[in-house]
Amino acid sequence: MRFPCVAGAAVAVRLPDIDQCPWVRRFANLTHADRPPSEAGRTVSETTPTTHTFQVDLRGLVDLLSHHLYSSPKVYVRELLQNAVDAITARRAFEPASPGEVRIWTDGHRLTITDPGVGLTAPEVHQLLATIGGSSKRDEEIEGARRDFLGQFGIGLLACFTVARTITVTSRSAKDPAAAAVRWTARDDGSYTVTELPDGEIHEVGTVVELVARPGEDWFAPSKVIELAREYGSLLPVEVTVEGGEGPVRITDTPPLWEREWPSTTARRVALNEYCENVMGFSPLDVIDLDVPIAGVKGVAFVLPHATSPSARGAHRVHLKRMLLTAGADNLVPEWAFFVRCVVDTDSLRPTASRESLYDDAALALARDAIGAQVRDWLADMAASDPTRLEAFLAVHELGVKALARHDEELLETMLPWLRFETTAGSVSLVDFVRAHQPIYLATSVDEYRQVAQIAAAQGIGVVNGGYTYDTELVQALPRLDPEAKVEVLAPGVISASLDPLDVDAELGLQSFLNAARARLAPVDVDVVVREFNPVSVPALLLDDRDARRERQRAEAEAEADDLWGGILASIKQHGPRAQLVLNHRNPTVRRVSAIGDPELAGTAVESLYGQALLLSHRPLRSADTALLNRSFMNLLEHLTSD
Repeated sequence: MRFPCVAGAAVAVRLPDIDQCPWVRRFANLTHADRPPSEAGRTVSETTPTTHTFQVDLRGLVDLLSHHLYSSPKVYVRELLQNAVDAITARRAFEPASPGEVRIWTDGHRLTITDPGVGLTAPEVHQLLATIGGSSKRDEEIEGARRDFLGQFGIGLLACFTVARTITVTSRSAKDPAAAAVRWTARDDGSYTVTELPDGEIHEVGTVVELVARPGEDWFAPSKVIELAREYGSLLPVEVTVEGGEGPVRITDTPPLWEREWPSTTARRVALNEYCENVMGFSPLDVIDLDVPIAGVKGVAFVLPHATSPSARGAHRVHLKRMLLTAGADNLVPEWAFFVRCVVDTDSLRPTASRESLYDDAALALARDAIGAQVRDWLADMAASDPTRLEAFLAVHELGVKALARHDEELLETMLPWLRFETTAGSVSLVDFVRAHQPIYLATSVDEYRQVAQIAAAQGIGVVNGGYTYDTELVQALPRLDPEAKVEVLAPGVISASLDPLDVDAELGLQSFLNAARARLAPVDVDVVVREFNPVSVPALLLDDRDARRERQRAEAEAEADDLWGGILASIKQHGPRAQLVLNHRNPTVRRVSAIGDPELAGTAVESLYGQALLLSHRPLRSADTALLNRSFMNLLEHLTSD
């Protein structure tokens, strides 16, 4: 089925199962006489399509631009500068020595911008200014030079209607000196007029754009225009000035600081630091030069002086051919490089329709990878040549380096001596730790590490805390870099096997005490054993594994669930190893507790030892644990205060 479209073109539309549509069947079954009068005497195929032209509601389009395409009306300054610079670029294509100054004048209610660019003839005004989406950059003779232009004139000028009631463009063409100067005046109601000016009225080649502000708006205030012109155009390759009553103010400051020649490295660094403080709002820890010729990207990356979250949204400043595109690009660098903020200029990356962000395509992916590689090289060079500076960097951004090292074993090998991990020997590098401990045991959670750290250190067992972000992956990668290193996931049996058993006579003498203690802790599903270990100051140790913790969570959920869910949870009960309360027979308190003759008091004391071990392990308390601790505390108070 085909529908007529603009300029006689047709759009093919596929409708599924159209023969099954009831009204289609009814129409097809009508006889010639049954058909409506308008259809009698001709078939559907004989119908002549009528061509129409789309009508555009300019006010509706301006509303669309201001509320949905552009983030703020302030982009009108960018669009005016963009068109002026493009006009100058177009003229210099055939007159290389032509002037290149853009002048802006404003009194708060009226604003003009003047450029000595290529100008327009009357036919070009109708074609480009009065046609939404028209652009001189589409002309075939300069298609190959589109790389030199900033934007598209046809849609950009309409952005000015977000702040202005009328737009007047007065222009004289540099391409056709014999052509008359022309004035185009457009209003926000969608109407416009075009006037060819008398000979001699406009002598200079170029264009003057005049805007009349909307009532009650302050977008043309001189201070605001200067601020916006600096924000968007400070790096433009032409001179830009703004005049608002106190003489002209120069806007451009080129070339960019990172492309200038400096008398010394120190002078360059001081200038870049000052720029970062003024523009980015912080004093950088370091500065990384960026140069990606294949993607047309050049600039600097400033290293944040403070730690930041890996999930923090990056805010990178991106200039497109020296015009600021966005100050909030979040897709310019790899996710792991969250510790840098970049300022770059590009001549090849594509902007989105709003020209306020980058289009995430293959070219941007290439640039992103290249920038990531240069940040990585900076880290590797610093590790090799400036360890002091590297340590200062890692003190703030070690997490970012670990994030990168997960995916880059060459960098991991370079950085491994400098990365610190929490271990039973303190905060040390894995390289040093593996020299003193073989094998090393990996605790995959912070809670698991805290349960055993004190005892493991006393027993000489090397345990690494892998519970922090990225640490487990990096520790597990160690054997690939050092085949002699052995890494094993920590299991409760590792610690319990290192504890000394009691002699047979001592264990037999404690059997009745152990039986009573096990019965007392059965409601919380904890077994009780007695061992000898250091340090002597630790009376009890609570050990379990993931299965035991999972079963404890299941049991607690079952106790709190209704009959339906309680039955379901009961059906998945596991009968694996239980948590173990290991009493230290070397501890004087444990010895005295095991000698208590009163079974009730001994049970209360065991509950107290369990509570202390539970708190030392930093585990979350279940409702059953809380009840047990409260009961043991109250029982002890009752025993102490009883007659």
